[in-house]
Amino acid sequence: MRRKESVSAAAYTYTLLLQPEPEGGYTVTCPTLPGLVSYGATLDEARAMAADAIRGYIECLREDGELVPESDPRTLGRGAASS
Repeated sequence: MRRKESVSAAAYTYTLLLQPEPEGGYTVTCPTLPGLVSYGATLDEARAMAADAIRGYIECLREDGELVPESDPRTLGRGAASS
């Protein structure tokens, strides 16, 4: 079963999709940031790795002169992992 959570990186908050893997751990994607994929052995590690990947993604967009996608609307009742 997939989990949907929010993670904050700097001033941005994006929705993450956490997919449990059969061999263990979680693959993380972010629909707002195409191509962003991360992995963590635990939920906490997956959140931390996703926040780091988002920071890197945003940094690359800025270096390339691209626009950074706006934050996703916050979903009430859902936890957010901050960084």
